[in-house]
Amino acid sequence: MSISPTVSPPPLESGDRLTRIEYERRYQQMPEKTKAELIEGVVYVASPVRANRHGRPHAKIITWLGMYGVATPGVDVQDNTTVRLDTDNEPQPDALLRIEPEVGGNSRITEDDYIEGAPELIVEVAASSASYDLNDKLNAYRRNGVQEYIVWQSYENRIDWFRLEAGRYISLEPDAAGIIKSRVFPGLWLAVNALREGNLAEVLAVLQQGIQTAEHQAFVQGLNSQA
Repeated sequence: MSISPTVSPPPLESGDRLTRIEYERRYQQMPEKTKAELIEGVVYVASPVRANRHGRPHAKIITWLGMYGVATPGVDVQDNTTVRLDTDNEPQPDALLRIEPEVGGNSRITEDDYIEGAPELIVEVAASSASYDLNDKLNAYRRNGVQEYIVWQSYENRIDWFRLEAGRYISLEPDAAGIIKSRVFPGLWLAVNALREGNLAEVLAVLQQGIQTAEHQAFVQGLNSQA
């Protein structure tokens, strides 16, 4: 009686069309540092990450969100974490901010340590407007109910902040002081030009102003009351 040899799954390659189950099966066999996503049923394997065009903007976003997370018990900041959105979409956003399910959030952490469901806010650092971050991925986030979506296009140095309203993404504009204020996370303020210019000190100072508002304090109290 012959025994068939064990066949390893083929590696992930950009352009593969897979179910989420098959995608995860192949991903588990890839080298540990591989970054890949499943967007609308299509696999995207990330290229090496550039320092100025991606690494540095990414670090600034994480610092900004992290400071908000420290001041806001009940919210969770994540960096490059796999998110199971639906059967065709399993992205790995650059950064996200979510409300814990115990206090009314829409996503949870599964037993095998992935996020399942739509985080309230996602941030992506994209090369340009031609990126799938502003096309297929945007549509997947919109359809799955991601309430706010920020895209920083590094080549154009452009920041777009989208808010989900009536099933569509509406672009939020800075106020007279050049600040965009989150509708989902009170106190999460972004000094857009300061971030574009690399002035992280001003970005964090403006965020601190938002954190000190009565709206943020009421938000934290509301989260605590549901805990």
